Amino acid sequence: MNVRALISDFRVYLQPQPVRMFLLGFSSGLPLLLILGTLSFWLREAGVDLKTIGFFSWIGLVYGFKWVWAPAVDRLRIPVLGRLLGRRRSWLLLSQAGVIAALAGMAVSDPLHHLQGIMVFALMCAFFSATQDIALDAYRIESADSNLQAVLAAMYQTGYRLAMSAGGETGYFPHAWEFAYLGMAASMCVGVLTVLFVKEPEAPVRPVEAVSRSWLERFAINVVAPFRDFFV
Repeated sequence: MNVRALISDFRVYLQPQPVRMFLLGFSSGLPLLLILGTLSFWLREAGVDLKTIGFFSWIGLVYGFKWVWAPAVDRLRIPVLGRLLGRRRSWLLLSQAGVIAALAGMAVSDPLHHLQGIMVFALMCAFFSATQDIALDAYRIESADSNLQAVLAAMYQTGYRLAMSAGGETGYFPHAWEFAYLGMAASMCVGVLTVLFVKEPEAPVRPVEAVSRSWLERFAINVVAPFRDFFV
């Protein structure tokens, strides 16, 4: 075995871009089990009936339908925040803030007295988590050349799986769900700080963006048109 070659191959994972993708992958994977498996443990411990707990599992479908708003995340720029951070970073920061707010909302809600509130916050968390996945995929593709994409994808998956494990471990701390969810909300700051310190990728400007258009026109071109082209 060529040790030098092995070390050289490993060094690519320690470059700034893969490390950033690892941290963003951690932020992306953290909410998943918190609104699916771990939430079920919490509700069961609180005495919620199994039928209602099973109904909560439908929240996971939000991830399966993220293609519905993916064109908007991909093409539309968030007002004000988009000008300050750029398209990709602004969507990442907005989605991360939404996840933090949703997890904090779940933490301060009592399953027995505010079950509907927990459901709303869980849906909110799933929506912003799926939105973060969309924005992060676009950021990964645009932030590096094709020869580095495999490394970025590997680091993203490593961070994602590690975060899922961390979210699942909260199930081993019963009677402290509020602190566990608040702790996970605070852990999202890993992604927030990463977004604030990374650079916006240099993506080519699309022809429809080069012309000044109203918000409604941009929505029709960037969101409605892709669906029309798909079905026609």
